[in-house]
This record gives sequence, structure tokens and C-alpha cells, in this order.
Amino acid sequence: MSFNYKVIIRIIGIISVMIGASMLLPLIVALIYHEKVAGLAFLKSALIALPTGFLLLFFIRTDTTTLKIRDGYIIAALCWFISSAYGAFPYIFSGAIPTYLDAYFESVSGFTTTGSSIIEDFSVMPRAIQFWRSFSHWLGAMGILILAISLLPALGIGGLRIASAEAPGPTVEKMSTKISDSARMLYLMYLSFTFVEICLLKLGGLSLFDSIIHTFSSIGTGGLSNYKDGVAHFNSFYIEFIIVFFSIVASINFVLYGLILKGRIKEFFKDSELRTFLMILFTASLLISLSLWFSRTYDTLGESLRKGFFQATAFMSTSGYAIADYTFWPSFSQMILFCLMLIGGCSASTCGSIKVIRIMIIFKLIVRGIYKKLHPNAVVPIKIGGKSISSETVSKVSSFTILYFTVFIFSILVISLENHDMLTTISATVSTLSNTGLGLNLLGPNGNYSIFSLPIRLYMSILMIAGRLELFTIIMLLSPSFWRAR
Repeated sequence: MSFNYKVIIRIIGIISVMIGASMLLPLIVALIYHEKVAGLAFLKSALIALPTGFLLLFFIRTDTTTLKIRDGYIIAALCWFISSAYGAFPYIFSGAIPTYLDAYFESVSGFTTTGSSIIEDFSVMPRAIQFWRSFSHWLGAMGILILAISLLPALGIGGLRIASAEAPGPTVEKMSTKISDSARMLYLMYLSFTFVEICLLKLGGLSLFDSIIHTFSSIGTGGLSNYKDGVAHFNSFYIEFIIVFFSIVASINFVLYGLILKGRIKEFFKDSELRTFLMILFTASLLISLSLWFSRTYDTLGESLRKGFFQATAFMSTSGYAIADYTFWPSFSQMILFCLMLIGGCSASTCGSIKVIRIMIIFKLIVRGIYKKLHPNAVVPIKIGGKSISSETVSKVSSFTILYFTVFIFSILVISLENHDMLTTISATVSTLSNTGLGLNLLGPNGNYSIFSLPIRLYMSILMIAGRLELFTIIMLLSPSFWRAR
């Protein structure tokens, strides 16, 4: 079975055009704020990506539009690596980051919505660069490829194979009979949420630029702020509430919003994964807040609740914001944050990490295992929301979980070669693998990833993309059998 190279190249051409066109927005920002160097950087970058994409589309013609499963996986991986490669050029051309490999790390972190950075203070960066970093969160959050899928039918190419390789969650759910229609509906909702949050933040007293930056980062669960002290800079409960609310909105399965559009609101609130996600988040927030209050970290229960709920949401939604230096919090609070970072949000959301639905299935699998020890002959199906989960899905979830922790442990060993303390090493691994960006100890709100050497940062770049693609895509590319003709 050979690859459909021509179709693969044409789709890469589409992605190249999309990234090149996206750079025109920060170019406009540079013109508005009279940032000549940054403007030229985006112009040069666009002149690399756009012609390359158009040339690929013009010269590569094919009569066959069929995509096989292997084609979908290689397209998903290539497009994330290529998008990040294009995205690194503005950092280099503007002088914001001196070396290309460092710029590539920053670009990968942006597109994968991880939010980890080697830049100590983003507030000193040109506004066009700030916009691009935040905009890359927004582009990558719903999946660059999901947007491409909505365009593929115009070329006579089906997109389900790509969606299966790229979309987060155990399964690819469709909101309509066509995957391209589903992609367009998802982006319509995504755009709607974006517009509403920008307006609400603007009403809270933020400038239009600050509103856009923080909207892109919260709805995209990337966590970038253009101020050194982050969201704490505003010292506003209203701003914090809006950012937390939309981080939660982005953490919910976007397919469920389709139910609301169809008037099936009761089904939305009855969803088992959504209810479990909210239960975990609110329970964790309460436990953290009580720990902060009883330990006298903050004087009042109100302040403890404010800080605890915000940071719990930032970790579980993998948005990565910070309004307090949680590295000085009690160990109990920090460990809860660590667990939330591992769990993540719902499937088919903009979040990273394991996802709540998988945690639910694994937990029920454990309970069934205990029950069958007592009743060996019993037939006990795994049920979510009253519906039985197929053995194939349970097997996939089990395989993913085992693979996740295998990669996790291996990556800890690799990153430990830097000889940092254990808490920093472990949290750096989880942070990059789960696309959270936040870490513990040296990687707290005041830290950054420049403490790691270039080879380790390159490994982390691969880890971020692997986490964004749910591991299997990257792992399969490393398998010799994947590349065999048969």
C-alpha cells in the first residue's frame, strides 16, 4: 500500500497558504503600531509561505482524491511540523529570538496551545509578535487541519481520514452527515465564542488589543498574556471571571454545543463527561481554596476561593494562566494542580492531556475488574451515560493510557539529563506532553523554559506535537511497518 503523495503535497500546499495568509493579520497590527521591523518580518515570512503553497497547488495535479488511513496520519503530523516551521520565521526576522531552533520551540508551543516559552518578558516584545504568538494559539486550538478539512471538498478530497488522525478524543464525532460541514459548524461556534469574549473583556476596561490577546489565549487554552505578571496585572475579578468562564467553555466537547443549536439543551446538561468534568473542577477548586485558607496563605476565604478556582481552571483547561505564585502554596494544593494537569478537559475540546472521558472509562474498567474478582462469571459492560461502550473503544482507551504513561516515564528520564530537581523535571514533562505550559518549582509563573538546553527543548517540541496529536500519530511514524509498501 503506497502513499498518495500528490494529495498529501496538495494538502500541505493548502496549509502553507493558510499560514501565510494568517501572517497578514499581524502585519496589519505592525502597521497600526508603526513597528517597521516586525512588519517586515511578517511580510518576509508570508512571502515564503504563500508562494510555496500556491506553487504546490499549481504544479501538483492528481486525478485520484482518495485518502487512506496512513495518508491521514502522515498529513496530520507533517502539517503540525510544517506550520510550526513557518510560524518560527517572524520570531527570527524580527530579532525577537536569535536562533531558528529556539524560534521553532516558541512556534510549536504556540500552535500546540502549550504556552511554554523561552521569552522571559513578553511585554517588551513588539505588539505584532505578541499578536502572532496569541493568534497561533487560536489557530492551533481547534486544529489547523480541521479548518483545512472544511476546504477540502472544493478540491474533491475527503477529510475524515485526517480528522481521525488529528481530532482529540477517543472518537471523531460528526455534527452533520459530512465531516466538512461539521468542521465549518465547529469554527462558526469558535468564532462566535471569540467575538463574545472580546466584547466582554472590552466592557471590563481592557483595550481592544489586550482583549484580543487574552481572548485568543483563553478560548484557545494557550494562556499567553502580554504582561509580565499575566492576568494579575489587571487586578480585576471581572476580567478573571470572564477568562475562567471561557476557558471552561473551551474545555467542553464542542460537539455538545451543536445540541444547543438544535434546541436539545437537556441533552447538553445530561452529558456524563461534562458533568464529571465540572464535578472534578469544582471539587478540586474547593479543596485547593480550603487548603489555602487553613494554611493562612491568604487572609480571607474569598481571596482563597478566587485564587484557587482560577488556578484550578487554568491547570485543568490547560490554558496555563496564573494570577498567583502557586509554587509557594501548600504541597496539597500543588499536587491537586498537578493531577488536574494530567486529567485535562473533555474530548473534542481545545484542551490537551488525557481527557475526562478516558479517565471515566479507565475508572469504570478498574471497578469492573474488582467486581469480576468477586463474580468471575458475571458479564459487566462498561457504560457511560447509560450507554454501553464497545470493547474496541475500551481497548483503544486502555492502549492510549498505557502509551501516555510510557511516553511520560521515558520523557522524564530524557529531561532528567538536565539534572534539575525532580519536581521541575516531572512537571516539565507533564506540562509539554499535556500542552499546559505551566509547571512547578522552577517552571512556576516566574520561570521559563530557557533553563533547558537546546537538545532538550527540541525533544520537548516533539513532545508537544505528540501530545497535541494524541501520541499514536507520532508513534506510528516511528514504526518501520508504517513505511512498508504492504
